[in-house]
Order: sequence, then C-alpha cells, then structure tokens
Amino acid sequence: MTAAERTPSQDPGSWRLFRGEGPPRRVTMPSAPPWRRFGERQPAGAGTTASEDPRPYLIGPTQRDIVNAALHLRRPLLVTGHPGTGKSSLAHAVAHELSLGPVLRWPVNSRSTLAEALYHYDAVGRLRETNLRRQRDGDAPGIGYFIRLGPLGTALVADGLPRVLLVDELDKGDVDLPNDLLTVFEEGEFEIPELSRLPPGEDDIEVHSARGDDTVTVHRGVVRCQEFPVVVITSNGEREFPPAFLRRCLRLDLPDPDEERLRAIVAAHLGADALPQVDDLVRAFLAKRAPGELATDQLLNAAFLRLGGVDLDAEGLLEAVLHRLGGAL
Repeated sequence: MTAAERTPSQDPGSWRLFRGEGPPRRVTMPSAPPWRRFGERQPAGAGTTASEDPRPYLIGPTQRDIVNAALHLRRPLLVTGHPGTGKSSLAHAVAHELSLGPVLRWPVNSRSTLAEALYHYDAVGRLRETNLRRQRDGDAPGIGYFIRLGPLGTALVADGLPRVLLVDELDKGDVDLPNDLLTVFEEGEFEIPELSRLPPGEDDIEVHSARGDDTVTVHRGVVRCQEFPVVVITSNGEREFPPAFLRRCLRLDLPDPDEERLRAIVAAHLGADALPQVDDLVRAFLAKRAPGELATDQLLNAAFLRLGGVDLDAEGLLEAVLHRLGGAL
C-alpha cells in the first residue's frame, strides 16, 4: 500500500473520529498500523506469541554476527538497549526467519519465579474434579491432565528443531532469578516432583504444553532437553546480573538507530514512498531524542498519522506522540 492510498480523500479534519460533541454516530474505523494488526497473525497458545510477524527487522552486521554466534554455541542471548531498539522483536525475527514456530514468551516481573516458567500443577482443580467424578461414578482424569508446562518447560521439550524462548525484562525479576535460571540452562533439565513420586508402572505421563491443547510425554517426572532452545533474554539495564550468569550468556547491545537507519525502518514499515512526506518528522525526532528518551516506534506512530492525513502541526499533537519516556509526567 502506497502513501497516497493511505491518505484520506476527505477534508483534513476527517481523521477526527471522536469529536467530543456527545451524540452517538457510526464511523468507519481506519486501517490500523501494520504493527498493530493482531488479527493477521497466526493464533498462538498460552505463553506463546505468533512468529508469523509481518514486521520487518533491521539489524547491523555486528549485531547479526553475535546472534549467529549464540545460535551456534547454544547459549542464551542477553539483549540490552533503550526502549524501542527492538530487543523483544529480535526473538520474533529469529523465529520467523528460521521457521521455528511461535515464540514462547515469559514476561518477567517482581513476583516471577522459576517454577512458573517451568510448569504449573493445579492441585485444587484435580481435587475438585476427582470429587465430582466420584459423585457421578466416573473415572477421574490422570494427574497429567492437571499439569501444564510453562514457556521455559515447553521450550526444553522441543523435539527436532529448537523453540525460541523470549525471557522479557529479566532485570525486573528477583535478584536470585538469574542464578535460578542458570541451573536449568546448564543442566538442560528439571524435575516435576508430582510425577517423579508416582508408583512403578506410571513411568510415562502425558502433560499439557504451553501451546494450547498440545501434550508431551514426561518420563519418570524428568523433563530433559533434546535440543537447547534459542533463548533471547531482554534487559533494560536497570540492574547488573551475577558474573556467573553473564559468563554463560552472549551479550548483545542494540544501539539507538542513526538517521540512516531510522529512514530505513520507516521505509521498511510504511514504504519508501513515505519518506518524502515524513522528512520533517525524522528531523524533529532526532532533534528531540536524547539517549533513552524516545523510542523508534514513536517515530513510526507519527509517520503513520501523517500519511493518514492527520495534521501533526496541530498544537500539542506532535508533542503527545513524541513524548519523552523518562521522568515525571
């Protein structure tokens, strides 16, 4: 789609869907930006995000070589950089280009634990279901029905090609979480005690993976890695990680894109014909940008609005789109 096709033929004010006048009316919603069109992606199960990501990913030769080194060495890739430099998108780009399936994503926060990334056992659900089945004189489901692997657990049971695991914003987690992860990454396995305690004869149990209704077989309660996953760990640099953890990762720092790279990003997302119409936006973005204070997707948002006929010169609108990311609002 060209820039001309994206520009409304109506008067310049036609982009204002909401007028604040009160009476209800029906409107035709405009097309969403390419990076916000969720319905076009392939469905993904719990804990996964679709790898059929239509957004292009631009990366420099040095950064590309570090990614390839991590793939060859089967080591986690620790990706740092300011917001908007493409840390999380890198995992999707690798999964898409190498046809490794949907990305398994683990968003880390201050309450995250290694256990939740490995598996979840619904003991309460099993008790409730067992009681219900007894009342109806039916057989209760086996224990495997109530166990679901998390994103990390699912990544470790991949058969054949590896899966891509995105550990997003690890620096937001508990201080001990990197070391907990290190043990699993080094050993390539973990135990599900609820299964390892089962009596002889119940060696192989089917459990759910993080991918919707898919199931995998766990032998004697041990999930053992056959092919080490492609692990992309992102960090915003909010704190340092233990030396032992850093030693086992390959570090990749994504720099803020320069003017040439910004123009290439706009062209890749919105078409080369868009560049002449947004040249002033690129200059305004570069003039306002300080390290970590503006993200590239803010420029893309401004460019998309401009191509859609939005008057970005209106008072306060450009400032609202290109607002700084740090400091108090």
